[in-house]
Amino acid sequence: MSRRLALLSVSDKTDIEKLGSGLVKAGYTLLSTGGTARALRAAGLPVVPVNELTGHPEIMNGRVKTLHPKIHGGILGLRDTHADEAAAHGVEWIDVVAVNLYPFESTVSRPGVTLPEAVEQIDIGGPSMVRSAAKNHRYVTVLTSPADYDSVLAEIEGGGVSDETRQSLAVRAFQHTAAYDALISTWLSSRLEVAEAPAEAAIPLRQVQSLRYGENPHQAAVFYASPGEGGRSLARATQLQGKKLSFNNLADLDGCLRAVFEFDEPACVVVKHMNPCGAAVHADGPTAAFTLALSADPVSAYGGIVAFNRPVDVDTVRALRKSRTFFEVLAAPGFSDEARALLAPRERLRVMLLPEDWMTTRPAGMDARRVQGGWLLQDWDVGASYEWNIASQGAPDDDTAAALQFAWRVCRSVKSNAIVLARAVDGGFVLNGVGAGQMSRVDSVRLAISKATREVPGSVLASDAFFPFPDGVEIAVAAGVQAFVQPGGSIRDEAILAAVDGAGASMVFTGARHFRH
Repeated sequence: MSRRLALLSVSDKTDIEKLGSGLVKAGYTLLSTGGTARALRAAGLPVVPVNELTGHPEIMNGRVKTLHPKIHGGILGLRDTHADEAAAHGVEWIDVVAVNLYPFESTVSRPGVTLPEAVEQIDIGGPSMVRSAAKNHRYVTVLTSPADYDSVLAEIEGGGVSDETRQSLAVRAFQHTAAYDALISTWLSSRLEVAEAPAEAAIPLRQVQSLRYGENPHQAAVFYASPGEGGRSLARATQLQGKKLSFNNLADLDGCLRAVFEFDEPACVVVKHMNPCGAAVHADGPTAAFTLALSADPVSAYGGIVAFNRPVDVDTVRALRKSRTFFEVLAAPGFSDEARALLAPRERLRVMLLPEDWMTTRPAGMDARRVQGGWLLQDWDVGASYEWNIASQGAPDDDTAAALQFAWRVCRSVKSNAIVLARAVDGGFVLNGVGAGQMSRVDSVRLAISKATREVPGSVLASDAFFPFPDGVEIAVAAGVQAFVQPGGSIRDEAILAAVDGAGASMVFTGARHFRH
């Protein structure tokens, strides 16, 4: 009677002894290699080394050990077609393949990893066995995750693994190898600085969590992260308390964090529907920054996202509570023990702890957006250099120039056409009206002025793109704005500057546009 063979060769050895023990009890002979074989033997399980089956030793420091016809023939052979051929060549059928791959992801996640170190963790034999087993799932059960061990063992004990289960496992196996290859190609492209857009691309994704729902309750939603990427990744944030996150929570949180980490000074940003409705920096720290940011538009802030670029202390939490404003999410790179204790009773509030390194890192990879039938990929709009050219006859004084810098940083996080009013306060700067997502820039100017919660005179204005006509500037000047910052580059720049100079105002050109659609 021929043996029933199971091949076990795993990098993640979680529960491998449990799987091996269950297979032995079910009458399987275990084949294995290297560390997996040692783990199985340490558990008292009998193991046949792969080289004993193949009759060929491992060579080239273990780089070649399972790439052999007796392994792949045993996995790939069609039992009802290739039996005679298998017998002629001494090939035995391998009915279970439990393989997961070299730890490339954890290797490249280490600071200072070298290219040779990473290359050594590119698995060759493992993906080959997984793909062979998945292709031949009519006969072979392929396991790539310890999460599947218990259910498969239960089916084996019950008489055999069902066709449906083998099919499902095969799909997951191909997803596993596809993500692995995508991770390798993405990392190597970045490390080797392959700048051109490839003719073919794959984006590695790993499910982080299911979400409460999508943009609307009838839409299912899931959060996937790019494995192996550090930097500013929402997958690196830790939820400390609160309800399950929704699609909109994460989308708004992303927009909020993009905005608040524009600033080196202590900052607070409040976002509602992807747009900042409150933003401030203040030298006294996060409590003062929050009080100012909320004052920019306390009505819109209700149900929004609030984020800080400094750790939150108990005084900041007291200010949050005193405001009586309901926030969906609170995020910061740290919370004091007293702050955590004071937040704990607010069970509906999702509290997100951010990695401390967000002040010094940037998002990895590229910015991607799904469209029907494809993807749009672009560089992240972070850290872009810009000019600071005084284009008007009059120049802003130092305080006004600092307010313009603040407004310009906020503006790049607002949906285009974006207009931002801001002004100086004692010890900081605060948002004072936003015009976002309008089809015409002049309407965004009108909207920003109408949303101002402080006097418009004394405010500065930032525009994410050039003014196509003087009308937006004329409306702003009439409302009391005396300083502007914008990219410049319109064919009507002369007319726009004439309107600025005629009003005795000042205007700075940056030469950089910041559309955010």
